Amino acid sequence: MEVLSEIGARIRAERRSLELTQEQLAEIADTSTRTIRDIEHGTGSTGIGTVAAVARAVGLTLQVAR
Repeated sequence: MEVLSEIGARIRAERRSLELTQEQLAEIADTSTRTIRDIEHGTGSTGIGTVAAVARAVGLTLQVAR
């Protein structure tokens, strides 16, 4: 899905701007490195709560728009 790829790309960009590794972000967000990788690539079946937690960990928020 295109939206998942966009979310993942933004999270990856913010993680990199904060100079965090995927491993460090996983620890901060209390998830696995594999989950971070899946989110950043827009793959897998990660729940919205986990995606939101990872986004918050890099200073982003998820928003639903019409």
